[in-house]
Order: sequence, then structure tokens, then C-alpha cells
Amino acid sequence: MKPLLRPLVIATALSLSFATLLVACSKPEEPPAAMAAAKAQPFETVRTLGKGFTVGALMSTNTVYVLFDPQCPHCGHLWNATLPLQNKVKFVWMPVSFLSAKSLPQGAALLAAADPAQAMSAHEQLLLSGQGGMSASASVPQELEQAIKTNTQLLDSLGVDSVPFIVAKHAGTGRVVTSGGAMDTGALADLLGVDRP
Repeated sequence: MKPLLRPLVIATALSLSFATLLVACSKPEEPPAAMAAAKAQPFETVRTLGKGFTVGALMSTNTVYVLFDPQCPHCGHLWNATLPLQNKVKFVWMPVSFLSAKSLPQGAALLAAADPAQAMSAHEQLLLSGQGGMSASASVPQELEQAIKTNTQLLDSLGVDSVPFIVAKHAGTGRVVTSGGAMDTGALADLLGVDRP
């Protein structure tokens, strides 16, 4: 091979190698099918894939799903806002874990609690008073760890990157409603289509 052609051949080979690497590492232009499905039908996706603890009107047909991180103070404020509505609505609180190393163990402790409503109230009181929430063992059973990881992936598949995140159906219209962030009881009642307390 002639000396001038060798650099050309090497440069061509390298550019083909880099092109192959770029194709293999590039982010897809369209969202994966699971993410597209989750965004298209968030209520059904959360209902069928998420795991949480149920509080409120357990026999109610009006179910509200709340994805929350146990270390999130905004989630604590939303918890307090839901208390006056718990005689009208069934809430399913689904812990996720991305804010702190405490999130996963605390979420597992809440899921495993004999009385999740009492445990959540005590936890949120400690969290909102600046004490970091409930103490929880770092040794988390595998099934609870997997449930929380699934909830976290579910939140991600919805294209949401903050908590709390609500997925529900409006009581009056049956239309799926979603909302991110904390709100007061009146605004939450309006979102859900139930009478204000």
C-alpha cells in the first residue's frame, strides 16, 4: 500500500467505526412503546403496574393514585391536604425512590406498615418538622424493593420527573386527570370533581 493511501484507509476505517458507535449509542427519536403507552393511558398503567397502600374510602369507586417520594416535603403537604377528602375518595399512595438514600427504606416501611395511614401521618409530621421522617431499616425485603423500583420506573415512563404526581379520574366526567406538585384541599377536590369539605 502506498504511504499516502494508508492514512486515508485508516481515517475511513475510524470514521466507519465511530459512525457505528454513534448509531448504537444514540437515543431513539421516538419514545419507547412502554413510555408511549403509559403517557397515552396513565390511569390504567398506574392502576395495573403500581404498588401502594390504600387509605380513605376503601369502598369508593373513585380511586386516586399518588406517586410520592417519602423524602419529599411537597408530598407531605399533599398528604395533609388529602386528609379531609379521605371520607369521599380512595387514595393509593405509591412510593418511589429518587430523592435520597432514605427514600427506599422509608417507602418499604410504609408499604409494610400494619396501619399505613397512621404510619404515613407520623412520617410526614416528622419530615415536615425537619426531622427527616420515620426511621427505617436499610435492609429492605426484595419484593418491596422491586415494587418501589417499579413505581419509580412507572413515574419515569409517564415522562414525569418530580413528585408528588396524581393520576385519577374526575368524579363527574370520568375524564383522566393528572397533576404534579402539592395543592390545598380545595384545589384537590376541584381536580377530582368531589365536593369541597
